[in-house]
Amino acid sequence: MVWDQDKEATKDNYASQTIVLDQILHELDTLNIEQKNNQRFRVDVSAEALPALLSLLKGRAGYTQLSAISCVDWEDEFELVYHLWSYETKVLVSAHIRIQYTPAVYVSVYDIYTPAGFFERDIYEMYGVYFEGSPMMEKFILTEWHGPAPMLKSFDTLKYVNDMFNWQEYQPDWLKEIQAKGGKVVS
Repeated sequence: MVWDQDKEATKDNYASQTIVLDQILHELDTLNIEQKNNQRFRVDVSAEALPALLSLLKGRAGYTQLSAISCVDWEDEFELVYHLWSYETKVLVSAHIRIQYTPAVYVSVYDIYTPAGFFERDIYEMYGVYFEGSPMMEKFILTEWHGPAPMLKSFDTLKYVNDMFNWQEYQPDWLKEIQAKGGKVVS
C-alpha cells in the first residue's frame, strides 16, 4: 500500500508541475510548443527569449539540470538545442533556437546553468559558434588544430588532409624485414 500512496503522490506532483510548466510556457509570446509524449516537450523559441525561458524553467518549474546543448549546422543558419531535465516530474524540455550562420555568435547561458560553459566550449571548438560572456572559450580538445571548425557541413575532410599532410607510402623497417623473408601484406 505504501507504494500505491507514493505512486499517487508522484502523480499529484507531476500534475502540479505540469500545470506550472504549462503556465511558464504560455507566459512568453514567442514560443511554439509541441508535446512529443508525456515526458518530452519541444519548445521553439526566439534566440532573444531563450535566456528568459531558461530562467523561468529553472526558477519556477524545477528544471535544474541542463543535460546538454546540441548544435545543428543547417548550412545557412545554426540550430542550438538546450536539453533541460526536471528530476521532480521526469520531463525533458528541449528548447530550440536558430542563430545566423555568419557571424556565429550567441549569448552564453553560463550564469543560468554553469554546465553550459562546457557545452558552449565544445560547440565553439567543433562548429565555430562563439558564446559571448562564457568564461571557457579556449580550445579544449583540438589544442593543436589550426583548420576550420571540423563539424561544419562545409568542412571537406579529404581536402584538408591532402592540403595539410605530405602523403607517402608507409614502409616501416619491421614490414620491410617481413617482406624480405617472403611475407606479404594482406588487404
